[in-house]
Amino acid sequence: MQTLHASKCGLSTTQLPSYILDVIDSLTKAGYEAYIVGGGVRDLMLGLTPKDFDAVTNATPAQIKEVFGRRCRIIGRRFELAHVYSGRELIEVATFRAPPKKSVTSAAGMILRDNNWGTIEQDFVRRDFSINAMYYQPRKGVVLDFCNAIDDIQTKTLRLLGDPKLRFEEDPVRMLRTLRFAAKLNFSIDPEILKVFTPEATLLLRDVSPHRLYDESQKLFTMGHLNRVLPMLIEFGIWQQLFAEVPAEINQFIERAARNTDQRIQVGKTINPAFFYAVLLWEQFLARCDIYAAKGVVAAEARAQAGLDVLKRQATRTIIPRFAETFIREVWEMQTRLLNPKPQQIELLSNHARFRAGFDFMLLREKSGDESTQGMGSWWDNYQNMSMDEKERVIGQYNRQRNKSRRKSNAVVEDVTESKVSSMIEPLVKESESRSRRPRKPAPSQPYENKRSNPAHARVESGTIHADHPILKRKRVKRDLNSVVFGPTQ
Repeated sequence: MQTLHASKCGLSTTQLPSYILDVIDSLTKAGYEAYIVGGGVRDLMLGLTPKDFDAVTNATPAQIKEVFGRRCRIIGRRFELAHVYSGRELIEVATFRAPPKKSVTSAAGMILRDNNWGTIEQDFVRRDFSINAMYYQPRKGVVLDFCNAIDDIQTKTLRLLGDPKLRFEEDPVRMLRTLRFAAKLNFSIDPEILKVFTPEATLLLRDVSPHRLYDESQKLFTMGHLNRVLPMLIEFGIWQQLFAEVPAEINQFIERAARNTDQRIQVGKTINPAFFYAVLLWEQFLARCDIYAAKGVVAAEARAQAGLDVLKRQATRTIIPRFAETFIREVWEMQTRLLNPKPQQIELLSNHARFRAGFDFMLLREKSGDESTQGMGSWWDNYQNMSMDEKERVIGQYNRQRNKSRRKSNAVVEDVTESKVSSMIEPLVKESESRSRRPRKPAPSQPYENKRSNPAHARVESGTIHADHPILKRKRVKRDLNSVVFGPTQ
């Protein structure tokens, strides 16, 4: 172990937010050891802005609860730790870990329970990467380096502590973390890791909970280097373990969406990680829609059922939360509504809660060469920047063009229908036969008036009533209408 001066490592308390100093000071005041550890220390030493800070102490979770009271919540069963709240910020506080006295692992070697408390010397061995095993005590101004991690930071090398094969078996998610840190920090991966990082080793991820894999996939999407990590997922065989039916290739649509996501993060804009899932699963959604359409299912029902099918299949690898699934399906549904909107609903549609996400999705499709958008991505892009008068004029132009296209399509359909009917139906009269050669109907045996006055005779001719039938023998009695009284009587 070597003790480094914080100032020589580029560290200072002025770089730290007040909430992490509050946690360190509270634990130290209570008589416990407390350090800042993990990615926060690493990023500060690299000149980056840490996303959050984690603390580690020799106090047990129950003792941490005593120090912070209602501000603390103990979580986790496999890896028990404390969440401490300071205002709106949440700080994860872990206890020093020791090697388990009796290992509780799965058949593949994954650790199922790890709640053995120990010392700081035992704790650093349990950490995964050397660059994440530096302990910073801000009030003393020292950094404890147990594994010569300072050299790995200077040489930009990603190195696992211990045997890489064993560390991957203990927690297969470390394979995802390896690629994430390599892409985010632009570090090279240690050759010892590359020896065991094979497609066969990635099968260990099947033992990891789909909920946890979803959380790890969100970290990949939101780290700001998605465009760099996607090829690495394919190269190392991780892609097939994360995405159920998505082909292991990066098309222009996925690449542009990844680049756009990274740009939004770099300028400080918010992103929804579920949006990239909508991009990844788009082709599978369209394929399922075609299957239902071929079966004669109504278009709206086909889209709804296709969305459920695709997301259910993806849940075998990463379980997407219900609210994220709803977001994805609404983005897909907005593509149909934005493609052919009714003129009277255009303004209302532009104020829809999912309009922005649906519009971004359509514009990305259009810029990626998808001609099925029919230029509506650019149309909506221009529409949002117009004044009210310009919007009314553009809506009128759109309505006229829409009606014109509809009339033209109807005319084409009618022509095609007539040609098909004429080719399929054989004419009743052949062209070689003239009208004069038609056989004439035989002349009636009785005048039309007689048949009308006595319909029974018509039935006699047809053979349904014989001539000796009683109805033919009945005589019709004429009544004297002068004796009939019309109207009310007394």
